Amino acid sequence: MGKLFGTSGVRGVVGEQLTPELALDLGLALATHLGGEGSVVLGKDPRTSSDMLESCLTSGLLSGGCDVKRLGIVPTPAVSFAVRRLKAKAGVMITASHNPPEYNGIKFWAPDGMAYTPEQEGAIERIYFGKRMKPAAWDRIGKVGAVDVLQSYIDELAGVVELERGYKVVVDCGNGAGSLVTPYLLRRLGCEVVTLNSQLDGFFPGRPLEPSPENLRELCSVVKSIGADLGIAHDGDADRAAAVDELGRVAQPDKLLALISAHQVGEKGDIVVTTVDASGTVDECVDAKKGKVIRTKVGDVSVAAEIKKRCAIFGGEPCGAWIFPKVHLVPDGPLAAAKVLELLSSTGKRLSELLDELPEHPTVRKKVACPNEKKATTMKKFKAKLKREFKGISDVLTIDGIRFSFKDGSWALVRPSGTEPYIRVTAEGRTPTRANEITGETVRILKKAMRG
Repeated sequence: MGKLFGTSGVRGVVGEQLTPELALDLGLALATHLGGEGSVVLGKDPRTSSDMLESCLTSGLLSGGCDVKRLGIVPTPAVSFAVRRLKAKAGVMITASHNPPEYNGIKFWAPDGMAYTPEQEGAIERIYFGKRMKPAAWDRIGKVGAVDVLQSYIDELAGVVELERGYKVVVDCGNGAGSLVTPYLLRRLGCEVVTLNSQLDGFFPGRPLEPSPENLRELCSVVKSIGADLGIAHDGDADRAAAVDELGRVAQPDKLLALISAHQVGEKGDIVVTTVDASGTVDECVDAKKGKVIRTKVGDVSVAAEIKKRCAIFGGEPCGAWIFPKVHLVPDGPLAAAKVLELLSSTGKRLSELLDELPEHPTVRKKVACPNEKKATTMKKFKAKLKREFKGISDVLTIDGIRFSFKDGSWALVRPSGTEPYIRVTAEGRTPTRANEITGETVRILKKAMRG
């Protein structure tokens, strides 16, 4: 059987991997999976192709007998909210998250607001590839309508965050869906908000969508120049958040994750879920609060599933995708922004102080271009070469990609991206020199494996 879904739904370049025909058939496959009845909520980010895909998905769902409730442009977590609030049988979000504008994607949501698991996605794939789609009779075709959930969504987020005072915050939404939520949420919480790139534009002219340090120079400059307390940045669908401290520095993702993780621990034994690529700083901070860290595969679906299984109090990835299960089982960028402010409020400290207090575990991340069809062969060859070409390896884990540790406590993770034509390399050392040394050698071996 073929494969459609990656680590974050179906994703690809529009007109190539992701076509109108595919969207239509996926809509019908989902309707078939749902038994040809019930309602499905449908949201989208502002990409130029989203309207087209929305129409195709709507047609597929309607033709399969499901009603469609269109949410319009919303952040991805608002789809999770809407599925629960409207008691829908499923949700669909049209987004490619942090990918460039020529990409788009389709992601499905279960009635509890959690993204479809690989098992649920497999059921859709079996219907799709087995051509088992079941169109409804002419008198059973579904109905379509529009629903506005953004104000209710903002109300819910505002109700779970308390700030002792207002803050001056610069918000960079990257011209994405967060523009409709985060500035309004933070003002609702009493903050003075200055916005950057917060007008919707499917070409995303403000900056590349991934909220990485190299893409946030303007945000850093504005935060520092106007004396703001904090800067916040989102990706295209606002399921991620990055932060800039008052000194104009992008917070190291692992350090920020460690701070937020530890802040959620209220009782001894509280469980925090993170991924195999997260820094040891998370473990140290959570351990200091008498909590426990559980690691799982990369991807918000894996994190959410483990949170649900373990009854964890928080889960997050270094990319800025954080899940607060008391609200819902989905990464939520606007909520993450509010929670960073709540951290500042409860500690009475500036973000720079909190970050600089943490232990250093220098981490380096690289992306190595690799066509999707060559990833499996490259990984197999890399694993075969690993111990021959690397000295001092003490342990190798294959829970997700290949993570190998050294006797000095350093480690590296080599993992194919589930959303882009890359193999990702993450390395952590006791010093920056050691982390860079491991990264360089890993990339060299990986490229050698790719050449054969």
